[in-house]
Amino acid sequence: MNIMRRITNPAGERNKDPILDVLRRVLSKTEPNLRLLEISSGVGLHAAYFAKEFPNITFQPSEHDTTLFASIDAYRQDVKNVEPPIFIDISKPCTDWQNEANINLTSGANRFDYMLNINMLHISPIACAHGLFDNASQLLKRGGLLITYGPYAVDGTLTPESNVRFNESLQQRNPEWGIRDTKELSKLAASKGITLQEMIELPANNKCLIWKKDANHA
Repeated sequence: MNIMRRITNPAGERNKDPILDVLRRVLSKTEPNLRLLEISSGVGLHAAYFAKEFPNITFQPSEHDTTLFASIDAYRQDVKNVEPPIFIDISKPCTDWQNEANINLTSGANRFDYMLNINMLHISPIACAHGLFDNASQLLKRGGLLITYGPYAVDGTLTPESNVRFNESLQQRNPEWGIRDTKELSKLAASKGITLQEMIELPANNKCLIWKKDANHA
């Protein structure tokens, strides 16, 4: 019955292995008791798939659309290190969040070693980008990593032409949506004590961005 509730995600099936290859490079597979918060988990495919590779990391999926919780639960049913999904509105300060896991700033124990965000920034208002970096600056441990994935413009240039057309279609659907520029995101991140460490080219004109919270940032 649970399997039948899984929502398919063809794009996720295509990108899960390229993203996993990046995670193998940047996430620890040996340090015990690490925690990862996924923002905008979608149907739940990625968290369950990645968690099998990292038994030392507890994955906490989250989603704004609570109708996807059943699918997230179905994907994670046989994966011990994936927690039940929680509701998070990333555009809001984490001190205002109300969810089952009580993830906020009540104690340092609530901080995460990693955060992961796949295919959200371009299909959400810019307030979500602000919220992602603002909350990452508070929820990540010092030196913690934020990994984001999707299409990006670089220093004002968006390529190839297919991404230009994709961006136009996004803005036609919602003027608040659109492919973000790494230069602007880097400025936003820097104001929160987060720096872009690496930009990795992936298939289908997407990129994985590796962001790091400064070790001296509280």
